[in-house]
Amino acid sequence: MYYYVAQNNFAGGDGSREHPFKTIQEAANVALPGDEIIVSPGIYRERVDPPLGGEEGMPIVYRSSSHLGAVITGAEKIGPWKRESESVWSCEVPNSVFPERNPFTEFVRGDWFDVRKKAHLGDVFLNGRSMYEVFSYQEVEKPVTRKSSWNPGDTLFVWYCEQSRDGLYTVFKANFRGYDPNIENVEISVRSTCFYPSKEGIGYITLSGFRICQAATNWAPPTAHQEGMVGPHWSKGWIIEDCEITESKCSGISLGKYLQPANENKWTTTYLKDGTQTQRDAVCQALNEGWDKETVGSHIIRRCNIHDCGQAGIVGHMGGIFSTIEDNHIHHIGCKNNLAGAEIGGIKLHAAIDTLIRRNRIDHCIRGLWLDWQAQGTRVTGNLFHDNVPPVGTQIDSGLSLGEDIFVEVSHGPTLIDNNLLLSDIACRLSTQGIALVHNFIAGSFTYVGKGTDNGGHIFATDRYTPYHVPHSTMIAGFMTILHGDARFCNNVFVQKPVRDDLQVYLESKSATIGKLTALSCGTIAYKDYPSMEEYLSGFKTRPSNRDVYYDHLPVYFEGNYYFNGALPSPKEKDAYVDNKHKVTFRISDEGNECAFMTNLFAFMPRGEKRLLTSNELGTAFEPEQRFENPDGSVIVFDTDFIGNHRPLMPSAGPFEYPSERYVLFRSGSFRNPVLIEGVRPGLSQKSITSPSKAEAAYDNQDIEDALKADAAVTGSQGSDRGLQLQTGKFVIEEIEGNIDYKDGKDIKSSNNINNSKDSNAIKNIKESISASEASIEESADYTGVDDNDSSGTASKDAEHESNVFDSTDISSRDRKKNLHCQIALVDCENISVTCREQIRHVSEIFIEDNIAWVHFEGDSGITEIDCAYGICHYIPSWSMEAEDTVSVQRSDGTMALGRCIAALLRIYIDKDLQDPDIMEERVSMQEGPVLNHYGIQLRFANRQLKLVRNKKFLSLVQAAEAVRRASGDVIVEEI
Repeated sequence: MYYYVAQNNFAGGDGSREHPFKTIQEAANVALPGDEIIVSPGIYRERVDPPLGGEEGMPIVYRSSSHLGAVITGAEKIGPWKRESESVWSCEVPNSVFPERNPFTEFVRGDWFDVRKKAHLGDVFLNGRSMYEVFSYQEVEKPVTRKSSWNPGDTLFVWYCEQSRDGLYTVFKANFRGYDPNIENVEISVRSTCFYPSKEGIGYITLSGFRICQAATNWAPPTAHQEGMVGPHWSKGWIIEDCEITESKCSGISLGKYLQPANENKWTTTYLKDGTQTQRDAVCQALNEGWDKETVGSHIIRRCNIHDCGQAGIVGHMGGIFSTIEDNHIHHIGCKNNLAGAEIGGIKLHAAIDTLIRRNRIDHCIRGLWLDWQAQGTRVTGNLFHDNVPPVGTQIDSGLSLGEDIFVEVSHGPTLIDNNLLLSDIACRLSTQGIALVHNFIAGSFTYVGKGTDNGGHIFATDRYTPYHVPHSTMIAGFMTILHGDARFCNNVFVQKPVRDDLQVYLESKSATIGKLTALSCGTIAYKDYPSMEEYLSGFKTRPSNRDVYYDHLPVYFEGNYYFNGALPSPKEKDAYVDNKHKVTFRISDEGNECAFMTNLFAFMPRGEKRLLTSNELGTAFEPEQRFENPDGSVIVFDTDFIGNHRPLMPSAGPFEYPSERYVLFRSGSFRNPVLIEGVRPGLSQKSITSPSKAEAAYDNQDIEDALKADAAVTGSQGSDRGLQLQTGKFVIEEIEGNIDYKDGKDIKSSNNINNSKDSNAIKNIKESISASEASIEESADYTGVDDNDSSGTASKDAEHESNVFDSTDISSRDRKKNLHCQIALVDCENISVTCREQIRHVSEIFIEDNIAWVHFEGDSGITEIDCAYGICHYIPSWSMEAEDTVSVQRSDGTMALGRCIAALLRIYIDKDLQDPDIMEERVSMQEGPVLNHYGIQLRFANRQLKLVRNKKFLSLVQAAEAVRRASGDVIVEEI
């Protein structure tokens, strides 16, 4: 049966399409297994507490009728606000608005929470974003930037609360940095959860397509009831899909532990038992009370955008067993750094038995994934991790806030980490054993190897004895401390990132503590002192007389790993491939809804030299004696790479089987830049958002133009070199005084095409040195906008400065060289021209990177950059270009058509006198559209945007260029 909900409806509806319920809770109260609740767009300020769950095969489905249209929020709008001073506003709120607890009288607390970071459960929100809490009126009046926040500019938006004298009101004081709170949307969190059953065992619920936000959740350690803004509350079979989960005080989604009244934050309330002991007690009590696969877990969290939560995007102890977390984007978790403790991460799971974590993007979290205790049968595969350490300039409070991509702690395994991209400066913190890393691309270091598994005692041994289980079960097989080792590293690629100076300085300052445990060297060098399997077994040929051998490090196995850029293998690794001659580069590119990995790895790494691995080759984890296998006990065969390609019997190392310089990893609309309170462009500045420089605050076209002006004014003239040189493999293109000759290294050739060569496998370097002579300036005067009424026919530097077509460009920045990179260079473009200000300019080369094109005109020392998707265009006076490939437009009519489309788009952008760009777009579409259709590409050239479609999917410029040149057989670079 279907029930309908519409927030804008009158009360008293019956749930029909014609008379929908007004609240989601009304529908929840009557829904039975198999029913579906359709929720219309609107803001639902309520806590949904489902009283009944579904059944296996008959879930109760809660669905937003439009994706993210229905918003369930734990916040209420407040007002009116009164101005108390120039910077401080105040508002009184009756305490009767808080239905469960007053989150502005209770503080975040719990085991493993660092009480030095004081924080109320509640938050104040400005236009949907949480502000920063302070604890005095003076701090509201004169806020101070917090350098420990990843967005320090936002820390100037502050609030403070106190109780009225009669105890009936909560009084807020806030500094909105010039915003009027009576005009803006100001809210406070009043509810502890948004969609969360109050009873345990409400299983088989599907939650689909909602935006869920702004709940006053409490700290969620493994020894307490772990509440989340959303969660199944110790039940089975939930599906949370296609949702946006954001702005929870602590945790977004909880797959966590139920309430054990006699063991609720016992460590920090009674103090008599250590937290490790109370956690062991919690596990045993749960097992005695029915914790098993039949009653708990088996949840699915998929395709969600989870961000801006204080503690964790997803948290859970024991309740997430046998679950799947897939295809999510989890980002900006813990970045406010207003909370501290040992439970913070993009995902923080205890006892993730047989849990599958795959195809997620986890980035910009205070740490990416934290698997703590009993990561037995846990598999982490096909994920992208990056930027999970503090940004440059951030004040690092402690070792826990240093961060890494994956932290595996005091687990006995088997824990499998395969086919991932680990791109942060610190890849893994491995205070654990029973792990296997297979077919990963690893750019960061391994830290805490052999350390971090005791409780910090100074006199007595304080080893942490943690459980291990009967394979694929919650039944406890035993307890043991961590011996370390028992690790396998197979078919991985290690690429050393440049070591950040600020991280190095921090670690050196902590050399007596964390500095000894943390290194920044990529590779398996951290395991240099661990025994091989042969060395370890040699001590057990007879019964050992020395019992210490039972507590020594376990063996470590290496096979088929590659090391680049100074990454270091363990000396015990016999077949390590080390290449310190070539520089492997990589980066993440976000273009539209595509997230791509760019690398030149396959230019230097041999292919097809490794053996195909399975569970059998990896063996068993030492303590549980369990293989690295599927949850059903079947063998894992590592025959599929990151993007789904099948591996042959002799595969390549790393996560990608086939050579490419661009791998599309994800296509998802959830991949976004963070939206800050003010429009500061992420990644450009870590300064205060109240007074950013224009170069730092560039966000839209006008800001970019202003930033270029500011940048040019600061730069000044630095002088320049003379001449232009394009170097492509063996071939060199030189431009001197406007004449072009082609050289193959020895003989000068007059051919207009760059010939194909099997030896041209090296990456092409295209470099340009700019002439600063007046003649060069005069040559480009028409293009750069000299007044047509200038009777002299030439222009001074001042005239050019004033009349440049690109108003954002200051001539004083001409000599500041910008180093550019492109994937494809289109050459021999003399038949492509642009008419600008009644002057015809012939194109020399067009360079393409994703949807960015740079157009270089004959006789012009500068280059024009255009973003063909977003309509951004500006002029770069001094530049150098590194190209990965070259294509002659004369070899393919499709390539020529593509080049002409780019040129036409450029004219529309730069020619302010063009009367009707719509006519020009229509003409180009009629002329070039049929040519591109021949290659299966549809041209959509309208509204100043150039879009290309193939098989109902948008193509970037570089994808289109690849398609048309391959179809014509114009392949310049042979496959390595």
